[in-house]
Amino acid sequence: MNERMNQKILIVAATYDELALTFAHFGWTKTRLLEQPDFDVLITGVGIAATAFAMGQQIKGDYSLILNVGIAGSFDRNLMLGSLVNITTDTFSELGAEGGDCFIPIDELGFGQSSYTSNFISERKIVADLPSVNGITVNTVHGNEHSIQKTVGRLAVTTESMEGAAVFYAAQQLNTPALQVRSISNYVETRNRDNWQIGLALTNLNEWLINYLTK
Repeated sequence: MNERMNQKILIVAATYDELALTFAHFGWTKTRLLEQPDFDVLITGVGIAATAFAMGQQIKGDYSLILNVGIAGSFDRNLMLGSLVNITTDTFSELGAEGGDCFIPIDELGFGQSSYTSNFISERKIVADLPSVNGITVNTVHGNEHSIQKTVGRLAVTTESMEGAAVFYAAQQLNTPALQVRSISNYVETRNRDNWQIGLALTNLNEWLINYLTK
């Protein structure tokens, strides 16, 4: 495949469970770092800190692409549960300061950057056909209607995860292209696990990844 002819790609996921079907398909042994001729697979652990630490250990600037895959919650109910999206911009939505009832992003404080945009463009249909959306990365997933409304009022956001912006940050530091593909497992609402479709989301995510790696 043209996108990884010259160098390896690095596939990054938070948990083994998110990639268990892909591991089973290829007969891979469960491990936190799987090394293959054309790509490596890194299981980071859940959250911003775990992702940053794992990628800091692994990335040496010698990958042609960092591919972050996983599940996500959607603020947009027009996206079907189990559908896949290409998150092209991801934001650390909690990185900043409170100013009374207002939130001040770290950008406005002058201490850094909160949003990161993928610089990867693919002509492959399997990527190009995915809807492009904006995501946020959080330490606390939303499950309170008041905080949900505050977030959508402040940010043009479609999805949330606990790792995506950390992957984009690492990729930017090393000037390495990054692609983030996630499957929608639930809508962002008052927490109700009965409404979640994690099994469907994982099935569709792994089917996409297997096709990406083999076709």
